[in-house]
Amino acid sequence: MVTKIPIHPDRIRKTPKQFNWIDGRLVRDGYLGGCSHPAAALYLFLVTVSDAQGLSYYSDPSVCKHLQMEKCILSGSRLELIRLSLVAYKKPLYQVLDLAPRVIVHARNNPQDPMQPFGQILQQVMEGRS
Repeated sequence: MVTKIPIHPDRIRKTPKQFNWIDGRLVRDGYLGGCSHPAAALYLFLVTVSDAQGLSYYSDPSVCKHLQMEKCILSGSRLELIRLSLVAYKKPLYQVLDLAPRVIVHARNNPQDPMQPFGQILQQVMEGRS
């Protein structure tokens, strides 16, 4: 096992009182793989500015200013995050959502069996796996 030694021991992260770290499932479960760079930037911004319930009231002009993003890019990024079930939005309120369990479907091992993907999905759901 590799021993990890901080490069700057005087700057080790501490969990802030007002919020927690970003959930590692964003990478492990492939959420970020489905995001464009502007959508990922918007998500990071919303996680950073939201309260403990994931709520924030930043206006479109303010978000665009902070992220140096055009309004049309912001709108598209917001739709991506909504589609991925990462945020909810009801103007003017954003809510960063808890990450739902994801069912990841792997490539079929047997191309002769068209029901294999469905069977794998069903089995994973029944076993409570993602």
